Amino acid sequence: MARLTIYKDSRNNTTPVNNRFIDEFMGSANDVQLKVYLYLLRMLGANQATSVSDLADKFNHTEREIIRALKYWEKQKLLTLDYDAGGIPVGIHFRDLDTEYTVERKIESSTSQSLAMFMEPSESVSPEPVYEKPAYEKTAYEKPVYEKPVYSAGDVREFKNREETAQIMFIAESYIGRPLTPAEMKSLLFLTDVLQFSVDLIDYLIAYCVERNKKDFKYIERVALNWAENNVTTPAQAKRFSKKYDKNVYAIMNALGKTNAPTNKEAEYITRWTGEYGFDLDIILEACDRTVMATDRHRLEYAESILSNWHQENVQKKADIRKIDELYQQKKTSVRSASSKQAGSENRNSSANNKFNQFPQNSYDFEALEKQLLSN
Repeated sequence: MARLTIYKDSRNNTTPVNNRFIDEFMGSANDVQLKVYLYLLRMLGANQATSVSDLADKFNHTEREIIRALKYWEKQKLLTLDYDAGGIPVGIHFRDLDTEYTVERKIESSTSQSLAMFMEPSESVSPEPVYEKPAYEKTAYEKPVYEKPVYSAGDVREFKNREETAQIMFIAESYIGRPLTPAEMKSLLFLTDVLQFSVDLIDYLIAYCVERNKKDFKYIERVALNWAENNVTTPAQAKRFSKKYDKNVYAIMNALGKTNAPTNKEAEYITRWTGEYGFDLDIILEACDRTVMATDRHRLEYAESILSNWHQENVQKKADIRKIDELYQQKKTSVRSASSKQAGSENRNSSANNKFNQFPQNSYDFEALEKQLLSN
């Protein structure tokens, strides 16, 4: 029987999506972020141009939401962005997920808001991004540091005129139960502009805090900062993170004799212990128990000194702590034994080793004493 020859239609009506994107990135992205990324892949494959405004019109979102989605993928390191003087994305560098090094497919712009599409030959090392990230996106201890700007009345007015602000204000006022103050509006502006929170995430954030009887926007900002620093970008991620955070943080705070919600500094310590040091809860609680027995003041700092030392000693489990304790006791016993031997040797060699000689010795002039007595 003759073999069948299979021909492929030369027209390309498919957009390939890397399996790594599906396995590692798709589950944590929201619908806007997914739409933007997949559509850009489609336009890249077709060598067609698009723009921020085109994307906004196509998916019925605001331009600000489109830009926020682009920045999200930049934060996930799937692409990098070039910006114009006004902060509008004008170039996109897609990163190749299959290569060990950073290899980029480049999308350049021809106008201030146009994202023109063409392919550039792959390079083994990517060019330096043109855009310099703002201060609040810089990292310390591998985590971003966010600073709240000083917003003017004009900034608040501009914020209130945005399309998505009405929904955000309605959500916040519904949960808080009253109209918002200007200071609280500035907090919402901080959540959207600096932390890049979506409307859905702000909804979940405020509901989360109100359920815990916390309507103070300073508290809401602290929670939001903690989420942002831990790359929480969706309500689903926030729910998973909060469940773990509540369980661990409040267990640690209670172990240290504290019943309040953690301050930024306290949360920083706890995040370091669980994140940077990578300790399980049982090891942290062991350090807390030792701290409570040792001091009533500065307990976070004291616990930090213990856990920092254990981190340097590469403690992985509680059995490692017991080994460190045993080694410490051996050294302590050795030092005491050496001190006792040294003290005994000094006593034996001392000429003042009896009770009589332990008193200061006086020399008297007995002839003078006798004359004094006779004269009396």
